[in-house]
Amino acid sequence: MRVHYKTFGCKANQYDTERMRQLIEAGGDARSSPLESADLCVINTCTVTNQADAGARRYIRRAARRNPKARVVVAGCSAALRGEEYRGMEEVDGVVEGHDPREVLAAASRAWGDAGHLTQLGSRARLDRTHMEGIAATVLRRRAGATRGWLKVQDGCDRKCAFCATRLARGRSRSRDPGHIVAEARALARSHPELVITGVHIGHYGRDLEPRGTLTALVRRLLDEVPGPRFRLGSIEATEIDDGMIDLLAGSGGRLAPHLHMPLQSGADPVLRKMRRWHTREHYRRRALQIAAAVSPVGLGADIITGFPGETVDDHARTRDLVDELPFTYLHVFPFSPRDGTVAAYLPDPVPERVSRERGRELRELAANKGERYARARGGSEVEVVMEGTGGTALTGDYLRVTVAGPRRPDPAVLHRGRLSADGSRVAVDEASHPMLN
Repeated sequence: MRVHYKTFGCKANQYDTERMRQLIEAGGDARSSPLESADLCVINTCTVTNQADAGARRYIRRAARRNPKARVVVAGCSAALRGEEYRGMEEVDGVVEGHDPREVLAAASRAWGDAGHLTQLGSRARLDRTHMEGIAATVLRRRAGATRGWLKVQDGCDRKCAFCATRLARGRSRSRDPGHIVAEARALARSHPELVITGVHIGHYGRDLEPRGTLTALVRRLLDEVPGPRFRLGSIEATEIDDGMIDLLAGSGGRLAPHLHMPLQSGADPVLRKMRRWHTREHYRRRALQIAAAVSPVGLGADIITGFPGETVDDHARTRDLVDELPFTYLHVFPFSPRDGTVAAYLPDPVPERVSRERGRELRELAANKGERYARARGGSEVEVVMEGTGGTALTGDYLRVTVAGPRRPDPAVLHRGRLSADGSRVAVDEASHPMLN
């Protein structure tokens, strides 16, 4: 059976798709395939915005037009919240309301054997400890076609941000057993020179374990017990980065990449309160400056939402001033998009879309200038890079995406040492690679 996989959304979703792929391939004679030649199409959806839901529906219809013979199974966050809508689409043959790869395998088997009739699974994926451990007991061995592997350590979220629907789809925070994580990291390290520690809310890792654990303790164990790959933290809240993690970022010799992506969302306290965020502007500011003082060099990124209901001109100015002050090297800036079922969708004082877009443009330009200055300041430095795909680009530890100079493409299975160009945009890789894998 030839299977095409399409993933929308975050690294957690990408990881879940790889688990689906691994289980389907283990369950029989199946291999990945382009859409046009596929017998089955597995679509892992995202629900971070209403536009994400709409994008998944458009892709389903497009897939059916391009390959009308392929069966279609829909899973993921959007399916968890809108299962009946997907069941109502004539192009869909199976729906899994969540991310459980075992249910995806069952749906795929039914769709393949039912001559395209709709698969009614009857219930949502179970979002409890049994469900999590049942998946976690087996390890993901590779991320197909990628040099960087995703290492998922937890799922779900206990926070209640006013704009977020992901927690509604993913359920409460659930941590994986640290022994399973270490075993998976060892397996992934055979194929990937960099492993990204990911999840939905990784800063809460270990709070539900017995005995209670922490993300810092887990990272320390990974560094000790999995020699070889470079580890990188995925998105993590600034207020959940403890002093021990800062010590690891500063003192691991690059084994833990000196890079943090810390969601900010707004630099104005009135907006943060409406968003139901749990940090203040000053809490975030102090921690970011503390990190920058202790870890050098450090790549620092953030998410920001512009045009949140009630955001004033002064609120936007406060956000812009904070971005200008802090040593960000890049930003992900999104205009507010109301999400059905969230508190924010019903807040008064909407900001006009054109105003939201303009504020976003200002912040992106500011961040781009800061990033260019940072890259130039790093010019001439010795770095270790991991190749990205086949496009001739590589990623430094502090998250600079650089072009690889030279006539030959370096081995993607290892980290390489090289020197950045004067403007920090290119890297000349040494002939002798620096193997980080055993």
